[in-house]
Amino acid sequence: MTRFVAPLVAAVILAAPLHAEIEIAEVETPGGINAWLVEEHSIPFVALELRFKGGASLDLPGKRGATNLMVGLLEEGAADMDARAFAEKAESLAASFSFDVGDDAVSISAQFLTENKDEALALLRAALTQPRFDQDAIDRVRAQVVSMVRSDQQDPDFLVGQAFDAMVFGDHPYGSPIEGTEDSVTALTRDDLMAAYEGALARDRVYVGAAGAVSPEELAAMLDDLLGDLPETGLPQAPNVEVQTDAGVTVIPFDVPQSVAIFGHEGLARDDPDFFAAFVLNEILGGGGFEARLMEEVREKRGLTYGVYSYLVPKDHAALYLGRVSSANDRIAEAMDVIRDEWRKMAENGVTAEELESAKTYLTGAYPLRFDGNGRIANILVGMQMDELPVDYVNTRNDKVAAITLEDIERAAARVLQPEALHFVVVGQPDGVDSPSQ
Repeated sequence: MTRFVAPLVAAVILAAPLHAEIEIAEVETPGGINAWLVEEHSIPFVALELRFKGGASLDLPGKRGATNLMVGLLEEGAADMDARAFAEKAESLAASFSFDVGDDAVSISAQFLTENKDEALALLRAALTQPRFDQDAIDRVRAQVVSMVRSDQQDPDFLVGQAFDAMVFGDHPYGSPIEGTEDSVTALTRDDLMAAYEGALARDRVYVGAAGAVSPEELAAMLDDLLGDLPETGLPQAPNVEVQTDAGVTVIPFDVPQSVAIFGHEGLARDDPDFFAAFVLNEILGGGGFEARLMEEVREKRGLTYGVYSYLVPKDHAALYLGRVSSANDRIAEAMDVIRDEWRKMAENGVTAEELESAKTYLTGAYPLRFDGNGRIANILVGMQMDELPVDYVNTRNDKVAAITLEDIERAAARVLQPEALHFVVVGQPDGVDSPSQ
């Protein structure tokens, strides 16, 4: 999606102070909207983050890509402004708006100077409550999406993710790209986009984070004015999915000199009691740069790849534990063998005391660096709410990391690492890799 970022706003973001400790105010508006706020008046600037739960997973059957296309049109004209007039107005206010969509949420970010607050919010309100969906804009943005869909089909990194998702999630919306297919996007009508808009942007699923020069009382008034005219309820959320994999390999033939692989199986939900221990465990296995075991064994010792990593993926309706690696076609099989071996060894033996202390030192030291601007703070506040974390989480998180023990890691490893279910999807022409799909 297009972003409007004025140089002055960017300078304000970069100049924002680093926050090691955060005071969060919980705000409830007279209209019943809840928000979290970090109030900071040292700079006359406000960042506002809106998150509507559901996202592309709300696409109706046969309408894949509708939410993505709809979100792309929110900045393409509103009220009495066409796309050009909307962009020019945002630029004149030194305001920044961005609109994006993921599997589980529609995300809307706004950043503006306090002196332009009223006009900036009026512009955003028009985009949210009076989108035009002009046919010429629909045709233009649709053409951009179709071009991207075609390009993706030539990208092995995209294809491997698409294939893994299709294998795991099937007909669930998670099982196909949020952009849709060329056929599904081409068939979308303006009525489809209106239905996606009304189903996704509703007050019963909105989460709000704000940071900057605004008081709780001012924020409450702003939000009721901004969001008060949205529908009260939207489409039902998508169903949950049970992830089932086996210790196999699926090969997608593709004529490239280097194969790319995604590997993984079921993960842990964000609210699982062992999630924190699994998070630290993953830092040691594949999330910690050059000190991680996978990087050490696959890259440093054997030179099989430039990079390999693993990561927890707690979606709203399913949880995965995934990793990714790429290697020359004649070496990918060896890289996969090493990954399987490290997966098994950590599942059986856990980690060393030295590895645990190193990971905890890094994670606790790096955490305050995330709070390096109002925009990022507002984004973190929204994420905390969607994950149902307590309001004091930012000030207790490092204590939780520091409290993780070897016993915690051992328990989490036995649960989250499943060598018997570790499945690889490979796109390329891998030598020595057999697949039932071939």
